[in-house]
Amino acid sequence: MSTQVSAAAVADRLLPSASPVRLLDDATPAGYARDYAMPSEQRLRSAYRAMVIGRRFDTQATALTKQGKLAVYPSSRGQEACQIAAAASLRDDDWLFPTYRDTMSLVSRGLDPIEVLTLLRGTWHCGYDSQATKTAPQCTPLATQSLHAVGLAHGQARKGRDSVALAMLGDGATSEGDFHEALNFAAVFRAPVVFLVQNNGWAISVPLAKQSAAPTLAHKGVGYGVPAEQVDGNDVAAMTSVLDTAVEHARSGGGPFLIEAHTYRLEAHTNADDATRYREDTEVEQWRGRDPLERAERYLRARGCLGDEDVRGFAEEAEEFAGSVRARMQQEPEVAPLEIFEHVFGELTPQLQEQRAQVVAEQAAEAMSEEDR
Repeated sequence: MSTQVSAAAVADRLLPSASPVRLLDDATPAGYARDYAMPSEQRLRSAYRAMVIGRRFDTQATALTKQGKLAVYPSSRGQEACQIAAAASLRDDDWLFPTYRDTMSLVSRGLDPIEVLTLLRGTWHCGYDSQATKTAPQCTPLATQSLHAVGLAHGQARKGRDSVALAMLGDGATSEGDFHEALNFAAVFRAPVVFLVQNNGWAISVPLAKQSAAPTLAHKGVGYGVPAEQVDGNDVAAMTSVLDTAVEHARSGGGPFLIEAHTYRLEAHTNADDATRYREDTEVEQWRGRDPLERAERYLRARGCLGDEDVRGFAEEAEEFAGSVRARMQQEPEVAPLEIFEHVFGELTPQLQEQRAQVVAEQAAEAMSEEDR
């Protein structure tokens, strides 16, 4: 087997563009590694509406943590373009493998918001039916879902199906071994999976410069033979077009595709984090100037596809959606503590048996206490 590969062949097939793909602020996409078409105005209008609802949902979920209704919530405010475009790129029979930060994407895909928030409420491992929704449980460990996505995508391909798996990751996940194993397996077996890395610059408080020496995170695909692209993650038009290209590449038998979306979380890592301890206000303000909602709104208004009445209508719809979430979250869930030990192992480990016995004892003591009152 020849080991000689021309630089031109590598560049044509694998390398990302020299600069992130951007369509909203620069309508001349010449010079990118691939051709990217501007999505239709109707599609961008739908994306804008979804981002308005998504942002309102995000602020409502954040508020629920302060009311004690959620144990924790990782905001994705500022990353709306990534969240909405990812959900919109998939067919109903495609699979989504999200992280804990991708709640907005799940809601945009049509999942019940209360069921989605179950994990973050701390009452169950996953509140929605993964098989029915084709959405894997939100993953808290970094990058493990990338292996799950590859395994499922490979299995679907072997069954002759043309569905695609989309794995959502953060920049910190690309430093994990699971991420690299997933890329390698997917490339060798041409698994139809898209890896979407939302690079928001920080792995909690660790800046990207201390995570990776690669030119870009997209370049990490080259060593595995995985074509890659980098894109402005706050540009919903560019996100939509690049995701369309990647999903079609995977669905048509081209194998995996890696996308690095340059974006920024405007809030802290979670409600339990103090971001002012590790990043400057000037940095946050700079990114506020690239707000994905404002950029989409300017583009659509300039083309007469969006007016004041539309903006008010979408805002009212978002407020109604948030109100429904708020009201439903006031209803206390029924919790069976022993269920936490079910559906994980066929046979409990000795440590879990000990923990289960402890819960049983605590329930018995509580019941006796109630009887004594």
